[in-house]
Amino acid sequence: MTSNNINSSKSDYFIALEDQHGAHNYHPIPVVIERAEGVFMYDVDGKMYFDFLSAYSAVNQGHCHPRIINAMINQAQKLTLTSRAFHNNILGEYEQFITNLFGYDKVLPMNTGVEGGETAIKLARRWGYDVKGIPENKAEVIFVEGNFWGRTMAAISSSNDPSSFQGFGPFMPGFKLVPYNDLAILEETFKANPHICAFMFEPIQGEAGVVVPHEGYLQGVRNLCTKYNVLMIADEVQTGLCRTGKMLACDHENVKPDVLILGKALSGGTMPVAAVLANNEVMLTIKPGEHGSTYGGNPLACAVAIEALKVLTEEGLADNAEAMGIIFRERIAELMQQTNLVKLVRGRGLLNAIVIMPFGNGKTAYDVCLALKDNLLLAKQTHGDIIRFAPPLTITAAQMHAACDIIDRVILSL
Repeated sequence: MTSNNINSSKSDYFIALEDQHGAHNYHPIPVVIERAEGVFMYDVDGKMYFDFLSAYSAVNQGHCHPRIINAMINQAQKLTLTSRAFHNNILGEYEQFITNLFGYDKVLPMNTGVEGGETAIKLARRWGYDVKGIPENKAEVIFVEGNFWGRTMAAISSSNDPSSFQGFGPFMPGFKLVPYNDLAILEETFKANPHICAFMFEPIQGEAGVVVPHEGYLQGVRNLCTKYNVLMIADEVQTGLCRTGKMLACDHENVKPDVLILGKALSGGTMPVAAVLANNEVMLTIKPGEHGSTYGGNPLACAVAIEALKVLTEEGLADNAEAMGIIFRERIAELMQQTNLVKLVRGRGLLNAIVIMPFGNGKTAYDVCLALKDNLLLAKQTHGDIIRFAPPLTITAAQMHAACDIIDRVILSL
């Protein structure tokens, strides 16, 4: 830190450094995190915060889980990367473990959630041509309004959010959007076009503000995809891996997608790891040399992912997410009886959101997040009036009540 910064906090220094030298494509809460453990994060000025974002649900197992960190260190000391030009002794074990856990024939390992989405679309198109018999270059993929699965050109081509797509055209052809949570329109769309190869959606919409579909929607999607020979692609990058109180959000209605996309918590928040799972009829349509990545399936990622999945299952984090989510929504419901600032609360497990009414000269949910930060709880707004609350799944009842006390105090003070 230079001498002219001596009267500023450490946080001010690091924020200024980012502003000067980094791209301005994010608008973070003004806090600089230095370390984290479990459900807590610590800033460079020594303050401890409840983490109620979990890096957008990438840290389901808690920050720096010792089992995951140890697996990472042990593997890093032996072998980190070979590329897929050669075999390694960890990839096959990981592939066997994850396919057995989720009940699929094959897995295609990638690095990020958006890469997983791109992979799923490529698989669906190839399946459409080779198996369904769609004429070349006619395959269409259906998405839902309000979806968010990343920032690549394919991802923004499927978006109806101007902040995602405006100014970046021309866009990917062969994509169409339908309303979320509307089975009637989905069936009309399937019926009208025999060239549809896949329907890709989030079982619960995350970035849109934790939008939970009505009971029966997931089963209805499964039934329609089967009826019209369309691949059901579930984007469970954010909703999967115990976040909603089940291993997968699709498990709430006991439906199995044809293609499953995982990411984020697949590494416990330690490194980018993603996976696309499908059965042979879909996965084996792509041949050697037609898809992959240098880092996809690297030994370090495989060792970390195995341990991250074991932590989820062996520590019962789905059950804990379900129980703690009930506490959270009950506490917010009690808060809503005391103030009209909170319009509603919704969610499943520990993926929840509240909707904030405008207040105080146009202040929004972002201002609430700033006040929460000042009271040592970190959360992030989306779409102006919505705040997501998604702590690590290791949170205890006592910690949840303490965090809800902070939320109560902040909301009532506003």
